[in-house]
Amino acid sequence: MDRTSIFNVAALRQELILLTLNEVIASLEKKGYKAENQLVGYLLTGDEAYISNYEGARSKIKKLKREEILLALINAYEGK
Repeated sequence: MDRTSIFNVAALRQELILLTLNEVIASLEKKGYKAENQLVGYLLTGDEAYISNYEGARSKIKKLKREEILLALINAYEGK
């Protein structure tokens, strides 16, 4: 039986962003940084130096737009 699957691309993108953030946070904490402070600094300034390159955290977060990250965080907070 053939069925058509419907995917919500926006929801999948948000999930990818949140998973990436969790990986970045874990890497920052392993390195001994307070992840919240580092992420706030990065999101406010765009300065990549706030994110350690440990475990590829900087390259992971650079693949995302800061606006997308903020939107995903707000949507997650609102339960969307």
